[in-house]
Amino acid sequence: MRTQAISALALGLAAIAIEPAAARELSGAEIRELIRGRVVRLNTPFGVALPLHYRNDGTVVGDVSRFSAARMLAPKEEGRWWIQGDAMCQQWPSWYNGRRFCFEIRSLAPDKIAWTRDDGAKGTAVIDP
Repeated sequence: MRTQAISALALGLAAIAIEPAAARELSGAEIRELIRGRVVRLNTPFGVALPLHYRNDGTVVGDVSRFSAARMLAPKEEGRWWIQGDAMCQQWPSWYNGRRFCFEIRSLAPDKIAWTRDDGAKGTAVIDP
């Protein structure tokens, strides 16, 4: 019984560490207002933040030319982004083989978000002022 209680407490603390209690799911309108016209820097497991510029006109520009490993890919690309329901969707011409992805977004702080992609991938990002 005590082992189960300790395990449950440990799982609860791990969940808090992953997503703070202040995390809040954003509506489509809130997502649009938050990212439109701004640069979103996706945190990567490699310790670099990849910048994506979400323009007001629905264009998203990604430029990874500064990162040596990314030079093997298309270093800069323009795709499209849009809001669909309470998710932000985007599609690139060649990145991700042109596949469309949609993301649920949670606010972690005024300038930090957590995202979950429709294929289950997850991560965080910082939004430039």
